[in-house]
Amino acid sequence: MMNAKSKRFSGLGQLIIPLVALGILLVFNLIRDPGFFAIRIAENNLGGKVLTGNLISIIDSASALAIISMGMTLVTAACGGQDISVGAVGAISGAVFVKILQAFGGITGGSFIVALLVACLATICFKLFNGTLVAVFNIQPMIATLILYSCGRSIAYWINGDATPQLSSPILNAIGMTIPGIPIPTPIFCVAIVGLLLFLVFKFTNINLYTQSVGINQGAARLNGINPVAVKLLSFALLGVCVTVAALIGISRLGQLNHKTLLVDIEMDAILAVAIGGNSLGGGKFKLSGSILGAYIIQMLTTTLYAMHVSPVNVKAYKAIVIIIIVVAGSPVVKEKISALWKKLRAGGNKAGISKEVG
Repeated sequence: MMNAKSKRFSGLGQLIIPLVALGILLVFNLIRDPGFFAIRIAENNLGGKVLTGNLISIIDSASALAIISMGMTLVTAACGGQDISVGAVGAISGAVFVKILQAFGGITGGSFIVALLVACLATICFKLFNGTLVAVFNIQPMIATLILYSCGRSIAYWINGDATPQLSSPILNAIGMTIPGIPIPTPIFCVAIVGLLLFLVFKFTNINLYTQSVGINQGAARLNGINPVAVKLLSFALLGVCVTVAALIGISRLGQLNHKTLLVDIEMDAILAVAIGGNSLGGGKFKLSGSILGAYIIQMLTTTLYAMHVSPVNVKAYKAIVIIIIVVAGSPVVKEKISALWKKLRAGGNKAGISKEVG
């Protein structure tokens, strides 16, 4: 049995790679431009006070990615594969949300809540479709979700047409930018709320344990009374909730719906965030805080490259190089070799100490 100290060390060990990567980026930017970390108070387009600066921009811009990464982590842990349809399903969620608002003829507190709930239910249904293919028919997650990845934005087009309706209301402005009187961007609070809710779910239920058990050994989990199908479906349903919140942030931030660009390409960054966060892409043990760190690392890398005046065309290439290094450094093979080397060095140090005492 592991004692509390060993468990804490094990949990921290999973975060070593993302923490080191984040530290390197912070030091690099500190050397390159000390002003990179400056935080100021400015006025937004509505005349409200808001915190500005690269760090605030990074945390704010990565909000949707961080939220989806949390849901992606659960699917990865339970199913041993990744959902590549989150961006397309996000477009569907946004289309449903806007369609309901239009049906009410305006944005009020009541219409907003109804639209959000309907969009969330619709998104969960689409995610459960993916989950059924994975959990019931044993189709690989990436193949199962390829269906909605291919046709999801077309479904969004059927729901809302090719229009890009402009949406403006105090409610959406508060979600996309800041709540009046609070200078911190609201999407940052959205990440904290989703993370807190998942933390409470894990704390007061056994979902965390069940998810890891199914991901590690589905057969053994079944013998211990855990229903793998239910666990996998639940992970996809929770991902659906995360996708809905991310889509709402995207729509509120832009003040419009564009099903072609909403959350576009976010699935690849979400998978990378999970990997950079030290989570196994083959399922099993996971740590949501690692995935959140991974999302911020990706956004900080992007912001750093733009600050260095790297062409947008070349940003993805540079990101790929850095991310390959991070992922390889966190791979089981490299970890095993580093662990073996560390044990060898410790053994050598202990022998030297013993020889010195005997002498």
